[in-house]
Amino acid sequence: MITIKEAKSKKEMKDYVMFSFELYKDNPYWIPPIIAEELETFDRDKNPAFKNAEAYFYLAYKDNKIVGKLAAIINWDEVKILGKSKVRFGWFDVIDDIEVTKALLEKVYELGNKHNLEMVEGPIGFSNLDKVGVLVNGFDQMGNMVTWYSLPYYKDHFEKLGLTKEKEYIESDFSFSNINPEPFQKASALIKKRYELRSLNFTKTKDIMPYVDKMFDLFNDTYAKLQSFVAINDIQKEYFKKKYISFINPEFIKFIVDKDDKMIAFAIVMPGFSEALKKANGKLFPFGFYHLLQARKNSKEVVFYLIGVAPEYQSKGVTAIIFDEYYTVCQAKGIETCIRTPELEENTAIQNLWKNFNSKITKRRRTYSKKL
Repeated sequence: MITIKEAKSKKEMKDYVMFSFELYKDNPYWIPPIIAEELETFDRDKNPAFKNAEAYFYLAYKDNKIVGKLAAIINWDEVKILGKSKVRFGWFDVIDDIEVTKALLEKVYELGNKHNLEMVEGPIGFSNLDKVGVLVNGFDQMGNMVTWYSLPYYKDHFEKLGLTKEKEYIESDFSFSNINPEPFQKASALIKKRYELRSLNFTKTKDIMPYVDKMFDLFNDTYAKLQSFVAINDIQKEYFKKKYISFINPEFIKFIVDKDDKMIAFAIVMPGFSEALKKANGKLFPFGFYHLLQARKNSKEVVFYLIGVAPEYQSKGVTAIIFDEYYTVCQAKGIETCIRTPELEENTAIQNLWKNFNSKITKRRRTYSKKL
């Protein structure tokens, strides 16, 4: 018999997080999160997402053993501001038993029906800066810190239970050694001169902080037209600023400004932390922080996390300036591989950015939906 219980206490929330560690303990491709950070994400007093969202965390038990988990989420900004009558689910992991998946999804349907919502979609988090989707191929590829790994039967469960593909995302990588910098180096010089633009480069995190709010404003403007986009609010800006910016190498954050110092483009790249997170196995102490620090300094991979360009500059080749800046940094650091994190397949503007980099698609992932 399958029993579903809402996780509320500290112990239950720890069990919720640790179930994934048990499920994937022998899987070489799963990247464990930092346990303390995962618990903070689910803490109503610490994560500002709860200011505009509600979430419930469910554990599935069979024979008194945890066999699955899922978060049921309503992003009220999405519902009230964007008019999308949707309940979300995320942080989904389960054994290969479709009845467990069915029982967990019923809790999502219950939440949606309680508020007269029209559809369910997942796996997705609270916002566009959270992880997204289940893998539909690339199960034999290493994950990274900004994606969920999932097992092949996840998508099979969803499809057998009547959910259908909502959105598809692609992930890819390319070798740094295969890059011919000449085209974007020439274009960069030309575009800077034509539009009177300049790059802002940093060596200290404290020098970046005054620009971060403007960066998030530009992020909101850049992606506003995507049907799935929910803007980042001011409270979330502060949270993400403290949580992520200080963790990223300052030289991996690039801003482009015009002659009036108005930010018109930005990009964030992170070192590859996958191997370090495997070694840390969810804990910063006693050695996890050391492994992450070493990766921050010495990783030969970089992960392209975010790129944003003001709508009025999106067809003017501004990304050539960004690529030129990163080429210089990556060359100096001996970077070997560049990884692109999940990009919406429908976002052709992003796809076109990479057309000259000989990228190889390594993974595809999807969100699934169902009408209520």
